Amino acid sequence: MMNTAAIVIDDLLVRRGGVVVIPGLRVCVPAGQVVGLLGPSGSGKSTLMRAVVGVQKIAGGTVTVLGQVAGSPALRSRVGYVTQSPSVYADLTVRANVAYFAGLVGQGSDAVDKALAEVDLSAVADRKVERLSGGQRSRVSLAAALAGDPELLVLDEPTVGLDPVLRRDLWNLFHRLAGAGRSLLVSSHVMDEATRCDRLLLMRDGSLLSDSTPDELLARTGALDAEAAFLHLIDTAADTAKEVV
Repeated sequence: MMNTAAIVIDDLLVRRGGVVVIPGLRVCVPAGQVVGLLGPSGSGKSTLMRAVVGVQKIAGGTVTVLGQVAGSPALRSRVGYVTQSPSVYADLTVRANVAYFAGLVGQGSDAVDKALAEVDLSAVADRKVERLSGGQRSRVSLAAALAGDPELLVLDEPTVGLDPVLRRDLWNLFHRLAGAGRSLLVSSHVMDEATRCDRLLLMRDGSLLSDSTPDELLARTGALDAEAAFLHLIDTAADTAKEVV
């Protein structure tokens, strides 16, 4: 599994409202790793993730996930997707939410308990979601995805709004999942999370600026951190564009 690809994107073209937001993207996401998708807000990260899980209409190209066309019915129990905004029921308890989504893919109470423990929500399992903080609601969404025991997790800004301790604990969880053979695509606009990834995809304006390990990125740019490396890539691209003109 480690030598195969979890996601293969070939010449992906996405238009929204008549505007091209992803202009022919090509990328291969390896299996069994935590792959970070980083870039500023509006860079196309969420659109790309929607294409991967098959809920984004595409204008061209192909997206293959775990050997299947993105969005195929066969992938419904194999891919877990956590949106940027919590997608759970506010009037249900934490446990009822996770149990509902687990049941959709044939998982029982043991999977629910395990997922709640993994995201540190066991203590509030019987509390209604409407009484939770924003960070806790985000973790309910993550627990709902984990309860299905997916092979691939697609996580859109999963650590936004969380305190440093919870962020650290979630990244540790992501690596434990990858160590057990899961594949993870995790988006963030926080550049200091780059070092927590096995591999980095840096996006800007719908295009891929870099596809490398964190160490390779720093070596290539001569930068001391991911943010400086990102800015270096932007400046280099701008200088190249000027030379072409």
